[in-house]
Amino acid sequence: MCRESMAYDVVIVGAGPAGLSAAIRLKQLCREKNVDLSVCVVEKGAEVGAHIISGNVFEPRALNELLPQWKQEEAPIRVPVSSDKFWFLTKDRAFSLPSPFSNRGNYVISLSQLVRWLGGKAEELGVEIYPGFAASEILYDADNKVIGIGTNDMGIAKDGSKKENFQRGVELRGRITLLAEGCRGSLSEKLIKNFKLREKSHAQHQTYALGIKEVWEIDEGKHNPGEILHTLGWPLDQKTYGGSFLYHMNDRQIALGLVVALNYHNPFLNPYEEFQKFKHHPAIKPLLEGGTVVQYGARTLNEGGLQSIPYPVFPGGAIIGCAAGFLNVPKIKGTHTAMKSGMLAAEAGFGVLHEDLNMEIYWDTLRNSWVWQELQRARNYRPAFEYGLLPGLAICGLEHYILRGKSPYTLKHGKPDYEATDAARLHSPIEYPKPDGVLSFDVPTSLHRSNTNHEHDQPAHLRLRDPKIPELVNLPEYAGPESRYCPARVYE
Repeated sequence: MCRESMAYDVVIVGAGPAGLSAAIRLKQLCREKNVDLSVCVVEKGAEVGAHIISGNVFEPRALNELLPQWKQEEAPIRVPVSSDKFWFLTKDRAFSLPSPFSNRGNYVISLSQLVRWLGGKAEELGVEIYPGFAASEILYDADNKVIGIGTNDMGIAKDGSKKENFQRGVELRGRITLLAEGCRGSLSEKLIKNFKLREKSHAQHQTYALGIKEVWEIDEGKHNPGEILHTLGWPLDQKTYGGSFLYHMNDRQIALGLVVALNYHNPFLNPYEEFQKFKHHPAIKPLLEGGTVVQYGARTLNEGGLQSIPYPVFPGGAIIGCAAGFLNVPKIKGTHTAMKSGMLAAEAGFGVLHEDLNMEIYWDTLRNSWVWQELQRARNYRPAFEYGLLPGLAICGLEHYILRGKSPYTLKHGKPDYEATDAARLHSPIEYPKPDGVLSFDVPTSLHRSNTNHEHDQPAHLRLRDPKIPELVNLPEYAGPESRYCPARVYE
């Protein structure tokens, strides 16, 4: 069956902060220069914001540039940061440390609400947004230039046969394609490999973390809108990088979670169970008692920073936002840098389409922007923890308080995450406490709260490159870690 094909000037994959900022900036430039360019955004979620869980400390720098009147236009940004705490946890105690996060002027927001608001602004400017369609393949021309994307076919049974409601995917062809898929976007990773973009910028491998988050509704007397807390230490061991966050939003809601770097050594470690254990800490438990869980979710974070950013331009387009990896690790923020990268790519793309310029301008303007300056100052924080928790804290203290990001050296990342896992024989299994159903929960209960629903009779969305590895390598050598590291038990 032939696919329907639709042509646009710019096709953007992903209606997150980066993709929508790019779309808005393109249409703003069209109005400024009296030019008409068609812009399409395709989003795999059922609606804009559906794949973004609430709870975010937001730095408005990029939004101030993109939509300076956002306060007057009723953006869902209403809870300024009121206090900023940083604790070091042991099993039974919490020790207060000086907060290194500098969150004055920032806001505690629901990122999904902000993204929905940005989607509305984009549509007001004439951007076409298509939610519910996942981009599944890259389209190339005869010269290996990217000319758009194809969406996935619908109505396919688990065995690969076509069901009665089968519908062929659509080709969305663009003179420029911008990929804003988020961390480890499947199409972005293919292009990074195909065009050797990491080698082109002499970038290191990317490093990752897993963030697990819940949104709770707590008692009014315990709720302090704008209060934020970050912790290091327990429940993670001294060789595992990670920490927790707890943000007081509005409407008696808090977002709390645990981030675990995926270069942990012990294959028996279970990030989901570590998070459940964290909620029973004596400094956290009283806040949650009497409350209820509203939402659950998890996502990967790219923590490689400056050392791991690939060359973001490919023939026919560019990679923006977390798909390229602009997260500021010590700030634990990537929304503002993702938005700015989308704006810069939009400006470069407009120059290509209207002024016959080169898309490489995006790379030049990115490196001359405040995004690059931020990541340059933050570049040594994450690799410092390759040496362990206490040496990492010492190096970060030196970077933050004395060198102030102007150190004459750049630390390198260690092994890729998958190489850091030790053999199971070097560790003992970890016995995690059973969930009590009040503060801690089993995975099926949490999955129900994630609103993630997949039709049973459809192809598996994950396929093993080599189906023999789990049986021949993972189980005998590493005790089957995939049964523990996935917070949705996809590999069960």
